[in-house]
Amino acid sequence: MADQGKNKYTCSSYTVDKSTVDHVKTEMLSEEQFQLLSLFFKAVSDQTRIKILYALSKSSLCVCEIAELLDMTVSAISHQLRVLRQARLVKYEKKGKTVYYSLNDDHVNTVFDNAIEHIME
Repeated sequence: MADQGKNKYTCSSYTVDKSTVDHVKTEMLSEEQFQLLSLFFKAVSDQTRIKILYALSKSSLCVCEIAELLDMTVSAISHQLRVLRQARLVKYEKKGKTVYYSLNDDHVNTVFDNAIEHIME
């Protein structure tokens, strides 16, 4: 009978392929890049922020339009947009007295499209 104390998802013996580890080590991001990546995933981990990103993938919108679309207060939307700006996922442009938000760049749209494609499979 197999040892029930062993986890079937771990190595049965501790071995390290140093060349593989060294190769991956050269490919690792910097601590600052990992911090930015973590901020990205934290920003997209909220359903309201995902809804905002989805809406902005369709059109540039002002805070009032997003609030109307999501049936939320302008204050609540502004807070969520601040998080998305800090994560560099959205940008804004002032036109007269109105501020319009859009996705920061095509990379954000691509990541978002890839995530949607993944969940639709």
